[in-house]
Amino acid sequence: MVEEQSPVSDQKKRIQRRRRSGSLRHGRHHEISVVIPLYNEEESLNELARQLKSALTPLGVSFEVLFVDDGSTDRSFDRLKEIHRHDQRFRIIRFRRNYGKSAALSIGFQHARGSHIVTLDADLQDDPSEIPKVLEMLRSGYDLVSGWKKKRHDPISKRIPSRLFNFVVAKLTGIRIHDFNCGLKGYRREVARDIRVYGELHRYIPVLAHWAGYQIGEVVVQHHPRKHGTTKFGLGRFWKGLLDFLTVLFTTRFFRRPLHLFGLWGLIAFIAGFAIDAYLSVLWLLNLTALSNRPLFIVGFVLIIVGIQFISIGLIGEMITKGQQFEREYSIKEILK
Repeated sequence: MVEEQSPVSDQKKRIQRRRRSGSLRHGRHHEISVVIPLYNEEESLNELARQLKSALTPLGVSFEVLFVDDGSTDRSFDRLKEIHRHDQRFRIIRFRRNYGKSAALSIGFQHARGSHIVTLDADLQDDPSEIPKVLEMLRSGYDLVSGWKKKRHDPISKRIPSRLFNFVVAKLTGIRIHDFNCGLKGYRREVARDIRVYGELHRYIPVLAHWAGYQIGEVVVQHHPRKHGTTKFGLGRFWKGLLDFLTVLFTTRFFRRPLHLFGLWGLIAFIAGFAIDAYLSVLWLLNLTALSNRPLFIVGFVLIIVGIQFISIGLIGEMITKGQQFEREYSIKEILK
């Protein structure tokens, strides 16, 4: 006896088939979203699109690719429009001007529709064929998976500072990964939704996610030499990276308890200054020294004043309303859906 199927059951099956074939309308949900920030990468985009289709199509799941054009001044957007015309799974967001990689990632995360989000750079140095490996780790329980370019094809002027940067950040944060700034990363959707990146904080996304309570993993990925164009990052990014790390420390560990930061150093300065002046005051009372020829007495007063100021700053910080987030507005020129 053949069991008769209900119209509702048939409809569900049709929807499932359409999801697998990628034929639902623009508001559909995807299994995978690939977010790619780019700036002046016109020569790489067609090849990158081919590699992405070759890597994602065999997975048999619904996917989208979201290019975020960070104000390119070459013909990158023309190439992207052509890619979008042939395959509307490739979506485009275009900034009016260059805002930086963190801004592009932030907007990309906001517009991504996938349960899993993968990011990679557009310069063909990240290999799209590594995406299934990243997804496998995400499905095994990790919330964020960072690529590790174990064998890098970059000039030594980039490799040595990068190794130093990764070593220092790993030691100071306690996160045991080797490559914090690898462009190839995988996220569960809730991680990309919760982590706010701005300025140049994209290189610290694993740190922000770890301190937010998410589980971080790492996977070795291939790294290719740059084929086209030149790197968009100069030596200035390293001192900026140090300042950004201080920002990360303050906005994560001390944002909700600023007195723990300012109050600690203020208390140390106040106690040291008070001890110095108390000691010299006792000697003066015992007629063992004169304060007029002891510069250390002035130093003690300065330490007391500095300590009081630091503690006051911490207390003011505690009184300021926290939790209110101010998001910077990015001017989007157009979106192709």
